[in-house]
Amino acid sequence: MAITDLPLFQALKSKMQWHQTRQSVLAQNIANADTPGYMARDVKEYTFKDHIGRQSLNLATTTTVAGHIPGKLGNTGSAKIEEDDTFEVTPSGNSVNLEEQMMHITENQMDYQAATTLYTKGLGLIRTALSKSV
Repeated sequence: MAITDLPLFQALKSKMQWHQTRQSVLAQNIANADTPGYMARDVKEYTFKDHIGRQSLNLATTTTVAGHIPGKLGNTGSAKIEEDDTFEVTPSGNSVNLEEQMMHITENQMDYQAATTLYTKGLGLIRTALSKSV
């Protein structure tokens, strides 16, 4: 078992992947700020309960008869993109507010940096604990 397979690191990796997906969606919002009829979107909020649902079970079935179909049970989660609730819509039907999107991007970047710092510090603590003391 690799160190990065520990549940804490799996949760942090999942959170960082969520932030990467959100960054992409927010960038699309900004890119379409002048597109008529474009509705701002955001990624469904990440929760620990979502992480539990994303862990795959990796249960493989064994075939005992040639006619059986081999299969793999498990679930893989994905981020759900939904329309962003906004009160401001331009006459062209566009709902992207650039100031709001920039605030979302800054918040996302800060949260991503916090997750990467926790990941790095956690690995450092484990390496320290496993290192030989002289």
